[in-house]
Amino acid sequence: MRPHDPIAGEDRGAPETARPAIVLTGFGPFPGVPDNATALLVPRLAKAARDLFPAYDVVAEILPTEWIAAPQKLADLLARPGTVLALHFGVSRQAEGFQIELVGRNQCKAMADAAGNTPAVECLLEDGPAELASTLPAERIVQRLTKLGVPARTSTDAGGFLCNALLYHSLAAAGTLDKPHLVGFVHLPADLTGHGADGRRPHPDCRLDMRGAIAGGLEIIAACLESIGSALPVKPG
Repeated sequence: MRPHDPIAGEDRGAPETARPAIVLTGFGPFPGVPDNATALLVPRLAKAARDLFPAYDVVAEILPTEWIAAPQKLADLLARPGTVLALHFGVSRQAEGFQIELVGRNQCKAMADAAGNTPAVECLLEDGPAELASTLPAERIVQRLTKLGVPARTSTDAGGFLCNALLYHSLAAAGTLDKPHLVGFVHLPADLTGHGADGRRPHPDCRLDMRGAIAGGLEIIAACLESIGSALPVKPG
């Protein structure tokens, strides 16, 4: 496998009448995680966000947990004009709640993806910087989530698998634009789903449930829109 090609972000000069867009992504299953909670969360979060922020196009996609296919699908998502926020979700066994990743690193471990493939190189982008910093307002997000009553913290280690890779690729893509958008990655507990009769319940010891995850996701979006000075057009209560 050759080093992954950079994702070419393209500022197409969206017309003034185009609505700004929010891109939300989750992951499908991968070895060791047959039920990825983000595959359930992201569609529900997108629906709630469309109701709460009607002035924005909310685009949701569940990406394959694959070294090549995930960045390719991400590139297609980010090629659309008017994106103001790309917010990515994944799961981690170390996460106890919302874990806001601060750094994407230009490195990957020789771990098999959902298709059974491993990267043949140790870097994501040839000649890319060693690190790229998330552009989410992390402190504001943690404050809002804590006030909401859900566990939240920041992290400087997104791992060496697809979560880190997607964050790095997404940040690199945003950096190519004349008007870069906010980019960040959020880890959620791996045991947020996979339990109960329907397999969609959290583990009894999990400190977060799906309702809290959706509410927290909306808080993250709101914090991001506030940080870039966007008006927050919400439906009247």
